Amino acid sequence: MLVMALDHANLFIAHGHPRPEMWTGVFPTYTEPLPFFTRALTHLAAPGFFFLLGAGMTLFAASRAPLHWTRAQIVRYFITRGVILILLQCFVENPAWIWGAGGPFTFLALPIYLGVLYGLGGAMILGALLFWLDTRVLLALGAGLLLGTEIVIRYFANDVFRLAPVAQMLLLPGTAGPFNVLYPILPWLGVTTFGIAFGKWCVENPERAYRRALYFGVAFLVVYVPLRVWNGFGNIRAASGTGWMAFLNNVKYPPSITFLLLALGIDLTLLFALARRTCALLTAYRSPLTVFGMTSLFFYIAHLYLYGFIGRTFFPAGTGILAMYPWWLAGLIALYPLCWAYRRWKHSRASNSLWRFF
Repeated sequence: MLVMALDHANLFIAHGHPRPEMWTGVFPTYTEPLPFFTRALTHLAAPGFFFLLGAGMTLFAASRAPLHWTRAQIVRYFITRGVILILLQCFVENPAWIWGAGGPFTFLALPIYLGVLYGLGGAMILGALLFWLDTRVLLALGAGLLLGTEIVIRYFANDVFRLAPVAQMLLLPGTAGPFNVLYPILPWLGVTTFGIAFGKWCVENPERAYRRALYFGVAFLVVYVPLRVWNGFGNIRAASGTGWMAFLNNVKYPPSITFLLLALGIDLTLLFALARRTCALLTAYRSPLTVFGMTSLFFYIAHLYLYGFIGRTFFPAGTGILAMYPWWLAGLIALYPLCWAYRRWKHSRASNSLWRFF
């Protein structure tokens, strides 16, 4: 949540957000470390969101067993929540992007941007039909979706594009017809299925699950190096430029295998460190991190409008990236009591309340 907010503060306040790391078109390059690190840190966010979405679905289902929820009730809940996420994308999140960039406040503008809430909502809807599968099947399915994305791009992209805009909504980011898609459902569903499998491990044995997170995290980072050096299959497109920044700058839209190996490798290692409280700096701020995590959707919508307001009001022409960092931290400080109060209020609602979605 924190590094995602940094990315959007960079967009709204510093106006320093690079072009997307797309599978086609001009690829962003860097010559200075600060802009690169500011962007690279934020790459931990999206894979973490989709992974934890899957884990959360499994843990939610387990928590509803004592309340005697049926499988049909749980599936219906996930489908409803997924639809709400997509509607929030179109009618609540999208106006924030336009307004925060200095435009008018409008509920619907064409092309309709389908971003992370759309991807999460779609992954939740499809995941509701999958999370009953065996763990090994889920892992194989996730790997197949990620490998399939690369195969389609390398060998069948032109054929698939004839199916636009359906191809954009499901598989390949881009703009076609009334939609501008950055988070197609199927590649990110692969990450969600990994999370569902991890959630099953957590239900069985949390300690062992976190150890597996560390093992997978380290393994992903180790595999990343030769796959990136090879610079072929698994990268979607070859590295743009030379040097260490180009080596670490991977295709995100759709997520290349190297992108996910690096980001999830770090995410899973951090997950183990936080669970075991072996990371002193992060453990010291465990409470605020937990508050933001337990109000993630509320935080997401609120931070877009907050940083959009700061940028629109105080920095309409932008500012330096370094000067943006204090404003990013100030925004987090302002959001903390709001998220704390919302968490306390929503937990007073019934277990089936719509407010629990936020």
